[in-house]
Amino acid sequence: QVQLVESGGGLVQTGGSLRLSCAASGVSVRIKAMGWYRQAPGKQRELVAVITSGGYTNYADSVKGRFSISRDNAKNTVYLEMNSLKPEDTAIYYCNLSPPSFASWGQGTQVTVSS
Repeated sequence: QVQLVESGGGLVQTGGSLRLSCAASGVSVRIKAMGWYRQAPGKQRELVAVITSGGYTNYADSVKGRFSISRDNAKNTVYLEMNSLKPEDTAIYYCNLSPPSFASWGQGTQVTVSS
């Protein structure tokens, strides 16, 4: 059973930074493509960043140059480094496989960027 636990969210001012973590169990982040997703109030969940088993990364246009996805194979953890945060980045952030597994959605972590 795949379990993904997100952490690291919080309240930050515009221009600030946060580092999100996703601790995985039941799946190896080394051999599966993993993604960070977010859902803002009243909007659909969207893919923000993905890292493949080969280490290839890709980002939504809205976060390119500001966000960075990485993983620690030894800790079986995926990270999302977020810099130059904007109010429009406010959302609940989730990690999941890429493409996502319906059964693997966790609680997410709230990121709020104040203007």
